[in-house]
Amino acid sequence: MWRERIAEHLLASADLQRRAAEMAPESISQAATIIVDCYRAAGKVLICGNGGSAADAQHMAAEFLNRLNADFDRPGLPAIALTTDTSFLTSYANDFNFEGVFERQVLALSNPGDVLIGITTSGSSRNVLKAIAAAREKSVRTISLSGQGGAISDLVDCAVVVPSRDTQHVQECLLSIEHIICDVVERTLFGTEPG
Repeated sequence: MWRERIAEHLLASADLQRRAAEMAPESISQAATIIVDCYRAAGKVLICGNGGSAADAQHMAAEFLNRLNADFDRPGLPAIALTTDTSFLTSYANDFNFEGVFERQVLALSNPGDVLIGITTSGSSRNVLKAIAAAREKSVRTISLSGQGGAISDLVDCAVVVPSRDTQHVQECLLSIEHIICDVVERTLFGTEPG
């Protein structure tokens, strides 16, 4: 009964990934290079986003800190998802507002030379935009992962843009891009061969 809808969704997602493969390799490579430079200078990566993008932030931080590929043994890379401290997130949102939850962490936790990755499907998440502005104040390099539209692409050092406004397909494509960035970073830092 759902076979046609299932096939349509998978094919639309695959088509978007194909278009991203044509349009985004340069920006993905630039993002990975910024992160490599950060790690070579003993910096750390901070990552933020809302909803599915919050889950992506945690996923990406875990890939850096642990490892992406099970057969690729390497040291952990310092990465923090700014989405995980529920006590801070809820206390700050309660005492002030939700728009500042990532900005406050960037101001308190980052150092010059670190990197902030802002993930926002729409490119317009207010709390992510405020975090990007705070990062620039702290001389922290900035990367955005987003769909088309929104202001974020004009505010960051490197914008990786998926050519769509369809939230679910953008999220599906961004997960692949996040994995690719992690793969390029770990293999650039530690060599291309496992072990």
